[in-house]
Amino acid sequence: MAKSKDIRVTVILECTSCVRNSVNKESKKGISRYITQKNRHNTPSRLELRKFCPSCCKHTIHGEIKK
Repeated sequence: MAKSKDIRVTVILECTSCVRNSVNKESKKGISRYITQKNRHNTPSRLELRKFCPSCCKHTIHGEIKK
């Protein structure tokens, strides 16, 4: 079967400050990630949202990553 050309796609948002600071692999919390959907036609660029990061214990910018 061919891939569908859906308008809405599922994207993964990852905390940019945790990635930048390279959180310890041994820590229990790890890197904060959220799953959401976006409209491919309205937002062709990468999505960035302010979400709560339990590792940082504050609201930070979460950017879209590749699946």
